[in-house]
Amino acid sequence: MRPASPVPTLSARPRLSDFFQGVGVLGRAFRLLFRSRRLFLLSSLCAVLTAVTLVGLAVVLYRYAPALLESVWPQPGSWYGRAGWTLALVLGALVAWVVGANVVPPLLLTPLQDPLSEATEAACARTDAVRSPASFLRGLTTGLLHTLARMALLLLGLAILLPLNLVPGAGSVAFTVLASVWTMLWMAAEHLATPMTRHLYPFAEVRRMLRERRALCLGFGAGVYVLLWVPILNTFFLPVAIVGGTLLYRGLREAGDLPPPPDAVGPGGAPPGGRG
Repeated sequence: MRPASPVPTLSARPRLSDFFQGVGVLGRAFRLLFRSRRLFLLSSLCAVLTAVTLVGLAVVLYRYAPALLESVWPQPGSWYGRAGWTLALVLGALVAWVVGANVVPPLLLTPLQDPLSEATEAACARTDAVRSPASFLRGLTTGLLHTLARMALLLLGLAILLPLNLVPGAGSVAFTVLASVWTMLWMAAEHLATPMTRHLYPFAEVRRMLRERRALCLGFGAGVYVLLWVPILNTFFLPVAIVGGTLLYRGLREAGDLPPPPDAVGPGGAPPGGRG
């Protein structure tokens, strides 16, 4: 008996319960990894490199974060002042670790992201038109530029929220909550954009999906965010996020939320026959 398709079946209209379906996409991604030998091998390679990166980030923050905070906020002498300083250190370091985890591994693993996304579509028996070498190079260049732009957007949003830490105690908590929500949305955009950029959609289409299917995308981003905090499994967060983002993309295609991709347009500007 043929296994059920891992592509999620999405509702025709947005609804709040889409949040939980977005989180559930990660479970579909994990199951697909173990069904496809190619996906499992690519994901294992990503996991090893990601594990080294996450440990390295933790070591760097452990050594340098206290001195960095001390340079902008000298440690107070009172016990409650030290408690607030320590809270700011811990929360700031946690946010910095998450940001580093979302910036460094994707840059290091850029050559593996498109193969992971392509293997996911192949494992789902969902493929669009085969691209020419020129189209492939265009997609690779566009993807790198869009990734750098999205990372700059992530850092800009966090920089705007950073002054909240100047408010003792409550400011650090507010910064952590708002920065986490911002990062979740960014994660959804980043990993949904991986297959969409590969198919030459403009980033405006990614923004439209975030706006029109916000509960679904926020749920997906929240799932990836939580995965980062689960020991051992977090080494697989990047391949699972890429596979999950590709499954989400295919679900949006089949729900009619997205038009046929630009790289699947046939001669004369007409879309190729058959279902993508």
